[in-house]
Formats: sequence, structure tokens, C-alpha cells
Amino acid sequence: MPTSPNDTADLHALQAGDERALDRLIARWERPVFAFAWRYLRHEADARDVAVESFVRLYQQRNRLRPDSNLAAWLFTTAANLCRNHHRWRRRHPAVPLDAPCADDAHAPGAFVAADHAPAPDDALLEKEARATLEQAIASLPHDLRTVLLLHHFEHLSYREIGAITGCRERGVETRLYRARQLLRTAVERLMREPAGSEL
Repeated sequence: MPTSPNDTADLHALQAGDERALDRLIARWERPVFAFAWRYLRHEADARDVAVESFVRLYQQRNRLRPDSNLAAWLFTTAANLCRNHHRWRRRHPAVPLDAPCADDAHAPGAFVAADHAPAPDDALLEKEARATLEQAIASLPHDLRTVLLLHHFEHLSYREIGAITGCRERGVETRLYRARQLLRTAVERLMREPAGSEL
């Protein structure tokens, strides 16, 4: 995720007062930022709020950014911090989201698995349960580990790119990713051992 010449040109234009430059940046980065937030939060309305707020903050802080700023890294950093805040707020104010996508909706923007064909009913149930278990396990990870995991596995960013977003060295990213995978494996195994309905 190196600095894009288009991003640099649009940041210069935005800082010079051309508000159409913000529209171009939103068109370029809204979907990736929203997809990351959706995977993190698993709540469409909150993910949209995070995406919108990320661009609001970009506009508010446009003149504080250096001309050579990596806007993609800045946007993902902002989105990750907003996701953490939303997640904390949701834990303190639990609610059942009315707009939550169905777990087997292959068209959801952050779907973990896209089915190319319709599996047999038994296979579909097992796949749905496995996906739900994986999503629950990812949601249980601490913020720094979840962010690294999502950026690497779903946004396909390199260690260097993730380091620019999270503010740590490539070796630190590698360590966090290793810890995330270990915790994820443990969480999945624990969830698989739990009897159905034990969370009720």
C-alpha cells in the first residue's frame, strides 16, 4: 500500500480548497475502509458510521497532514481506532442489530467465505456453524491482534503496510500475527467443544 500519486495529488488539491478532491478520495477508499470496519464490527450501520467518520476526520485534519502522507495508511489507522471505540461502546451497550447481515449471505461486503455453489443441506449447516465459530473467535481477539489479522488475511496487506497502519515494526507485525493465529486456534477449539446453546 505505497503512497499513490493520485492520493498525493488529491490531498494537495483538498488542502488548496478543492472539495471535489474529497469526493475522489471517498470514491477510491470508501469500499476498502467500510469492508475492514464491517469485518471488525460485524455490524453494517456501525461500519458505515466508521467509514463516514474516517472521511470526516480526514477533512477536518487535512491541513495537518504532510504532503507526502500515506493516506491509505492514515485512513486504515483512523478506521481501526474508530472500530475499537465502537466495539467498546457496543460491549457496554449490547443490542441486537436489526440490519445485521445473515451469516450465510455471500453478498455481504465482508463475508469471510464466498460460496461458488449451493452445498448440500448438511454441508451448508456445517459451513454456517464453522463460519459463525470463526467470526466469534475473531471477535474475541484483542484489538491490536484482530486489526493485524484482518489487514493481513482479508485486506491482503504486507507486514510493512500493516506496520505503517499500526505503528509497529515488521517484526512486531509478524509477532502479533503469530499470536493472533495461536489465540484464534485456541478460541475456535474452545468454541467447538462448547455444547450448543451454552451461551444462552
